[in-house]
Amino acid sequence: MSTLTSWLVTLVVFQPVLCAVLVALLPQNEKRLVRAWTFLSMLINFGLTVWLYAAFDPKGTEFQLEQRLPWITELGISYHVGVDGLAVSLMLLTGFLGPLVVLSSWSFIQNRVKSFHLSLLLIQTAMLGTLAALDVILFYVFFEAMLIPMYILIGVWGSEERTKAAMKFFLYTLAGSLVMLVAILAVYFIGQPAGARSFDYAAFYNSLAPANRELAACAAGKVAACGSLSPMALTLKAYGPWMFLGFAIAFAIKVPMFPVHTWLPDAHTEAPVAGSIILAGVMLKMGTFGFWRYAVPLFPVAAQQMRVPFAILAVIGIVYGAMMCLAQRDVKRLIAYSSVSHLGFCMLGIFALTAEGASGSAYQMLNHGVSTGALFLLFGFLYERRHTRAIIDFGGVARSMPLFSALFLIITFSSIAVPGTNGFVGEFLVLLGAFKAPDLPLWLPVLASTGVILSATYMLWMVQRVFFGPLTHVENARLKDLDVRELLTGLPFVALVLIMGVQPQFFLDRLKTSTDRYVARAQIGLNLPIQDERTRVAVIPLPSSEPVAAVPGSASVQR
Repeated sequence: MSTLTSWLVTLVVFQPVLCAVLVALLPQNEKRLVRAWTFLSMLINFGLTVWLYAAFDPKGTEFQLEQRLPWITELGISYHVGVDGLAVSLMLLTGFLGPLVVLSSWSFIQNRVKSFHLSLLLIQTAMLGTLAALDVILFYVFFEAMLIPMYILIGVWGSEERTKAAMKFFLYTLAGSLVMLVAILAVYFIGQPAGARSFDYAAFYNSLAPANRELAACAAGKVAACGSLSPMALTLKAYGPWMFLGFAIAFAIKVPMFPVHTWLPDAHTEAPVAGSIILAGVMLKMGTFGFWRYAVPLFPVAAQQMRVPFAILAVIGIVYGAMMCLAQRDVKRLIAYSSVSHLGFCMLGIFALTAEGASGSAYQMLNHGVSTGALFLLFGFLYERRHTRAIIDFGGVARSMPLFSALFLIITFSSIAVPGTNGFVGEFLVLLGAFKAPDLPLWLPVLASTGVILSATYMLWMVQRVFFGPLTHVENARLKDLDVRELLTGLPFVALVLIMGVQPQFFLDRLKTSTDRYVARAQIGLNLPIQDERTRVAVIPLPSSEPVAAVPGSASVQR
């Protein structure tokens, strides 16, 4: 493997922030140059994520293209990055959205243009770093770093209530992150012996694995196992549920799950188009990704004990979000509540603890980023022309903007999971996995299925009134259709909707290794044989002197 390939993950993560340094050096009044350089930087980043995606071997080890360097060795903190199937897929999605986010705001943002584009580049690095981090402290640093640029995007370039929305977003997510930090420190001190502590993800998981197996055997009804629990297992039995909740609360806020979702509609409604695309496209997935990577695998017994309550909250989110959409008269707020509903499917798939549910959840993460991101993008184009979000102010838009209406309708089909689109594949797999989950009540997936019907109801209701209703406002008759820039921004979303709907296996193959590992770790103790080779976390060791990177297939196990 070449030196450049060994540094590929680091290059993908930090290339946007390196380009941000050059943007910062540009004159404040050179708006076109700032936009062009930021777009080029994002385009390069997308190319790097495509290279990363292609370099990932679906049949290789779980974590690939790793790089690990000493950082704060006294505390067991290292710079450790690498990707698994889910992380590399979400990084590709992040790279795909980057240049389109810049194009979406090309003419809309006219004030503080340089600061706006600097924020975009900084948040790109923070999101990519969160997905690539394999050291828990490094993950936490990137996880927190996302807050500041998004707070600035909403608070500076948002709508009338931007200050309130930005503050609400910041306080909610910061509170959850602080709870997670307590849980991280608890695992560090409780789960590992003094003198051998490390914040590396493999150390976290592998140090808890034996105790989790003991607790799983005890929970399965093996009386002998309950009477011979090790001190670590007894400690995990007492504090494990609380540590699980520490991670789960932080990630539930980020998703967001019901009932900690109330910051999202305000943030989406008041954010500029670019902020809404980033939120819907990638940032919300940090919550579902956190459940997938950290909360459930680290504490499988606690997750199994709480899977029904979390599945119930997921289904409530699906139905509640859809019902709230039916009550909305603001297009952007309707799309925001649809995110609550669609991400409920992701959470239901995660807590189904089945292969189909996990595959559907991972695929739905990608689908939601494409479909909902596209809805915010396209409505942003309409908002630039009309400067109103009220459904009642539209009507007959299809007559004056036929091309725009066609694109919006295709994305609507994706959002309501019409067969042949990406949305159908994800939601079908989630529901199939939920129906097959032996320990979930049957009424949960049945009730979740109504969310599919409700999504068609509220989306088609909105489309009918905005695009095909009577032309009651003269302003709508004079609307100009999409220009070349807007068309080039919207078409990639449409293409991806169709490609992911017709050829899902290409993407599912990359996700399979991660899906298999997640299910094996999450199912420990559910009357299934424990397969060490599928539950163990294998990573490269710290280099003794020279920095090295992993060759896929040659990982060693850190315990």
